[in-house]
Amino acid sequence: MKKTPTQLADGRELIYYDLRDSAVRDAVDRRPLEPTVTRSEIRRDPLLGDSVAIASHRQGRTYHPPADECPLCPSRGERLSEIPDSSYDVVVFENRFPSLAGDSGRCEVVCFTSDHDASFADLTEEQARLVLDAWTDRTAELSQLPAVKQVFCFENRGAEIGVTLGHPHGQIYAYPFTTPRTALMLRSVAAHKEESGGENLFDAVLARELAGERVVLESEHWAAFVPYAAHWPYEVHLYPKRRVPDLLALDEDARTEFPQVYLELLRRFDRIFEREGEGSAVGGTPSESPTPYIAAWHQAPFGDTGVPGAEREDFALHLELFTIRRTSGKLKFLAGSESGMNVFINDVPPERAAERLREVASS
Repeated sequence: MKKTPTQLADGRELIYYDLRDSAVRDAVDRRPLEPTVTRSEIRRDPLLGDSVAIASHRQGRTYHPPADECPLCPSRGERLSEIPDSSYDVVVFENRFPSLAGDSGRCEVVCFTSDHDASFADLTEEQARLVLDAWTDRTAELSQLPAVKQVFCFENRGAEIGVTLGHPHGQIYAYPFTTPRTALMLRSVAAHKEESGGENLFDAVLARELAGERVVLESEHWAAFVPYAAHWPYEVHLYPKRRVPDLLALDEDARTEFPQVYLELLRRFDRIFEREGEGSAVGGTPSESPTPYIAAWHQAPFGDTGVPGAEREDFALHLELFTIRRTSGKLKFLAGSESGMNVFINDVPPERAAERLREVASS
């Protein structure tokens, strides 16, 4: 991997990650951009104890541009974009409309490929490994910023999820606090550790799932399963079999095997609704967009976790992949119970979801 940092016209950082050391990245951003002005503020809810980012400048962010005006495609001729060069493998840059900025953290965009019409599932294993290396490198760099407590790499895919740019990309949020979801996991880990005499809860969960009926696929270094209490209709958790707190701690064997496992998972997600009477599996062409999903890396916070009895080494790096589609043509909406009380109601039994995801394995 070759890493080439540069700057955009308004001072934001951009980094090229290339597969080949021979790549030359000297293109200049020719757009007449003014310096970026952001007004991100973190406010703490005194009743719930969580934090909300107030970022009014995001109201003006780019919204569903036509493909020939996509800001994530390479610049070509007089068509100038966020990426100055005419091609790229993987690019990371500071978000022009960040939810977090300055003392409130940092937000970055990760472009997985220059191919506007592709998706992550279309990448080769070599390309997917480069994305993993970019995620890891950014985690290492962002964790050194004084304001940053936790680094979150994720992908939103599909208009149904709320994606406003169709180009295959993800984001990285560097939070100035431990996120509520991570803190909740750490509290559960600390309680289990005390009650069990030292057992790690993540290890116990993984062992139980590997012995059960909800495993979707398993390799030498990774395991993917639908969790016992899945919140979403189709939800898969992907764990390295050797517990590590973050992407930086993955060994080379796990890093090498990851692209094969992850790409297979994503391709199964794209196939699960094709066998319900509306897709190519019954002789027609797919009648709806590819499966919308969120793919979220959960990493330990850096430094003190802020949860008594829970060390960062107790946390287990894992990826959670889920879709809001519950069947062909129907979405899972977060209504009264979910949005009002945070009590999820899942219409698809996790055992059935795992069975379906095994059934659509590639031949």
